[in-house]
Amino acid sequence: MEKIKMTTPLVEMDGDEMTRILWKLIKDELLLPFVDLKTEYYDLGLDYRNETNDQVTFDSAEATKKYGVAVKCATITPNAARMPEYNLKEMWKSPNGTIRAILDGTVFRAPIIVKGIEPYVKNWTKPITIARHAYGDVYKGVEMKIPAAGKAELVYTNEAGEETRELIHNFEGAGILQGMHNLNASIESFARSCFNYALDTKQDLWFATKDTISKKYDHTFKDIFNDIYEAEYKEKFESAGIEYFYTLIDDAVARVMRSEGGYIWACKNYDGDVMSDMVATAFGSLSMMTSVLASPNGYYEYEAAHGTVQRHYYKHLKGEETSTNPIATIFAWTGALRKRGELDNLPELMTFADKLEKACITTIENGEMTGDLYLISTLENKKKLNTQDFILAIRKTLEGLM
Repeated sequence: MEKIKMTTPLVEMDGDEMTRILWKLIKDELLLPFVDLKTEYYDLGLDYRNETNDQVTFDSAEATKKYGVAVKCATITPNAARMPEYNLKEMWKSPNGTIRAILDGTVFRAPIIVKGIEPYVKNWTKPITIARHAYGDVYKGVEMKIPAAGKAELVYTNEAGEETRELIHNFEGAGILQGMHNLNASIESFARSCFNYALDTKQDLWFATKDTISKKYDHTFKDIFNDIYEAEYKEKFESAGIEYFYTLIDDAVARVMRSEGGYIWACKNYDGDVMSDMVATAFGSLSMMTSVLASPNGYYEYEAAHGTVQRHYYKHLKGEETSTNPIATIFAWTGALRKRGELDNLPELMTFADKLEKACITTIENGEMTGDLYLISTLENKKKLNTQDFILAIRKTLEGLM
């Protein structure tokens, strides 16, 4: 069979630990035999990020601006324990945070639904899409350890040199502080991305923050969403028969748990990070969730919503068998290939992406799955496969579809 052609490269961002192992298996078994794959490769593994002083992360984001579509493997955001493990020069920031800050836009995450995997929240009969703001807050935070008594202030200096000060705290002893920021322009992009996605998918849109406590920071998010909705989207939503409403994050969580799903839940950056993990796990597995960063400038970055599966990687290093779920990483590739095909008018590439996704779902629904799904599947005839055998089972299904 002749391989499917590509005309424009994808930006390929390799990653860390067990997902790096999956990355190669997916390419070797599910992509390269069928697609004449064109990528511009960036190694975002922690070793190379450290070697380049994290310049490779910035380069990969700029390449995404150039080519328009990227696919990213899960990467390590180092903590103190990682410093000696990887002999790091410094505790590098989240590569996802860096890339999202450069590309702006919104991260949309939705569960991958398969028969036999029942949600833990029994009334969730429809998917819940998390729309996560992709810039700022704690991911661009500046932190400081306070060694002893003293005064901490927020200071803003305008272009004329005039200062505005706000007391943070009079420290009587040691402590910690963090400065966060966001940009009105980024919040506006976030709002429009959410409103547009809701109209495209004909789903209600919820948005929630903690504006009762954060009367300037969070309240600004609320106000910008409301102003844009009233000025640009209210009539469109009413014509489409869908609803936008704002509520406190506390109330939103309660509403979500009582709902049947089938809507978009827009969240600030950290809220979206946490809630997308909750939604994914409640629908079955962190490895069963799609994630795409959609920029208002037309850039798309597809990734898995989960981490690097450190525990499985340490087992792999010992030569022990693993049963790691690759579905989210496969769907990152299929999402990127489909978007590349759409932008380049390559229907064969789009069809291949559809077939690979169908092969994944069909394989699981036929009873062949990894350990995380095996434990929760209600199928009667099911079989737990190791990592490589599961990918080979998907390939066999894919070959039948091709």
